Amino acid sequence: MAKALLVAVTGPTTEAWHKRFADYPSGRDLRFWPDRIGRVEEIGYAAAWKAPHGAFAGMPNIKALFNLGAGVDHLIADPQLPDAPVVRAIHPDLSMRMTEYVVLHVLRHHRRQPIYEAQQRERVWKGHDQPAASSVTVGVLGLGVIGREAAAVLQRIGFQVVGWSRTPRTMEGVEVFHGAEGLAPFLARTEILVCLLPHTPATEGILNLKLLRQLKRDGALGGAYLVNAGRGKLQVDADIIAALDEGAIQGATLDVFPTEPLPAESALWAHPKITVTPHNAGDLAPSELVKGVFVQIDALERGEPLRHLVDRARGY
Repeated sequence: MAKALLVAVTGPTTEAWHKRFADYPSGRDLRFWPDRIGRVEEIGYAAAWKAPHGAFAGMPNIKALFNLGAGVDHLIADPQLPDAPVVRAIHPDLSMRMTEYVVLHVLRHHRRQPIYEAQQRERVWKGHDQPAASSVTVGVLGLGVIGREAAAVLQRIGFQVVGWSRTPRTMEGVEVFHGAEGLAPFLARTEILVCLLPHTPATEGILNLKLLRQLKRDGALGGAYLVNAGRGKLQVDADIIAALDEGAIQGATLDVFPTEPLPAESALWAHPKITVTPHNAGDLAPSELVKGVFVQIDALERGEPLRHLVDRARGY
């Protein structure tokens, strides 16, 4: 029976991931792509992050693929991916860290913090009108596990919260819109837009100038704001800059980008109304993800079902 686990990670943290898997006391046969694969028929599982397409081709006995991050779009776009269940990284701490990031940057825009930081650099002492959270509407675009958690915490802080999802959902205290027909009324209610959508063909480029122009500009904040902690390919960078320059939005926090790392020549870096963070909204101790892989494999071999499965047809 094929029981070996193949770790296929690319990028600057490859060796660190290899060490974390090797140090975990699993007793399992470990293989490392691309140099230490061994006999492919012995590989029963794979753990991957940004693995090159085709890395798992010709491995007939893979029973599960574990994605070492929340975004699965790169993995499931592999045309040679084995016909095996794909498991996304879900951990309570991941949801909480994403929620922390969302709340931090919603509050930064709500409490005018970027303005005060700019004033500090100029040694300017000046207060600005500050509406109550209860008079401001935050819209959460994407109500998966993380979106629902973020919406609940924002609601507890006192914000009015609305949500949008692809399919109908209900959430206590949150007005939920859904489907193509629900997007425009959702945007018309939203002053601070929080994007937590997955990347799919349907969502690629959704954060464009047309959409941003539909946000509520005449609310308590006197303008609209964007926080994107979802996926980089959801946003059109040039359109975000255009929206800021024309006043469709007053500020943006961006944690993800179509090209990562964000190129040094990108105009996003220097724009005075943009906060750039290096895809760290959901930073999670990697050891927890490693542990989660082995826990799920052990459970599967006991006959228990896998959790947090990806619907490959939907893309998340």
